Amino acid sequence: MKIMVNDLERQFLKYKDEYERKAIEVLRSGWYVLGNEVKSFEEEFAKYMGSKYCVGLASGLDALSLAFRVLNIGKDDEVIVQGNTYIASVMGITLNNATPVFVEPDKYHNIDIDKIEEKITDNTKAILVVHLYGQATNMDKIMELAAKYNLKVVEDCAQSHEAKYKNINTGTFGDIGCFSFYPSKNMGAFGDGGAIVTNDALLAKEISVLRNYGSEKRYHNKVIGVNSRLDEIQAGLLRVKLTHLKELNEERKNLSERYSKEIDNELIELPKVRKDSTSVWHQFVITTEYREELIEFLEENQISSLVHYPIPPHLSEAYQYLGLEKGDLPITEAYADKVLSIPLYNGMTNQEQDYVIKYLNKFELKK
Repeated sequence: MKIMVNDLERQFLKYKDEYERKAIEVLRSGWYVLGNEVKSFEEEFAKYMGSKYCVGLASGLDALSLAFRVLNIGKDDEVIVQGNTYIASVMGITLNNATPVFVEPDKYHNIDIDKIEEKITDNTKAILVVHLYGQATNMDKIMELAAKYNLKVVEDCAQSHEAKYKNINTGTFGDIGCFSFYPSKNMGAFGDGGAIVTNDALLAKEISVLRNYGSEKRYHNKVIGVNSRLDEIQAGLLRVKLTHLKELNEERKNLSERYSKEIDNELIELPKVRKDSTSVWHQFVITTEYREELIEFLEENQISSLVHYPIPPHLSEAYQYLGLEKGDLPITEAYADKVLSIPLYNGMTNQEQDYVIKYLNKFELKK
């Protein structure tokens, strides 16, 4: 039996007729950019998330970079962000010529809220909260610090569609919530896509203008903008998926709960969920001191796995100019050496999960 770490076809097949009807409907409409599908999706997604406004964009990275741009964060400004995030989070900051200031993660893989305040300086302008692997961050302390130091809060919800802290959706605590709809996300499109949500009408309007070459009215360009529009087909397909998001996330939760109950191996540490937070289980990330041996063992038994993420942003070639070295963020670096994402996808069968659990429990060090 061959088990992939992810299988997007299963989810498509479950709602195949709905997706295909919508795709044909959009194709036959003759309107493919910034039409009714995008407008309707923006309204529906904002309502679903509990926000006043949504603006559809071309990618999650565009959502982040435009968020910091409309918040006027740029050169000589600092933005606090956790060290163990995906590099796109950091790029959202640096594309605006601002400087990322890294904070170590906690045992839930999210930013350690007790280590944020010591990093705040006169140049700090914002905190970027990443709800990593689908688990909501403790937002109480972050919002208290933001109020105390007059900081903006941007939430990176690329992996946390519908994750909640104290029963409130991620993306709606701060000034702007940024979402990715990359196909592998819990609410993935069938290509690239992204969006921001906000309760600030002015910010929503500014991002709407920026995404379309800086134009509010055709050929009347107010500012130098970008081309970052969620297209009509992706918006239409996302509207379909939004109607199924609860059941899709519930399925991932059930799969993850079974992993947590039945994986029993002293060489493997299972993920934890913090009090007052929910996880939508974008990934099921285990931790082990023996990652390479485990990967090899799983591959021998036809089980795929993936490392999220092997190179922390501060050690990437792209960010050498920040002057950080190995050892500067020891917890972040330890996670990079020890985390492993095991197979988890909508449509995973009991037989497939039995197989994965069986071999994770059989794993032992060779003598």
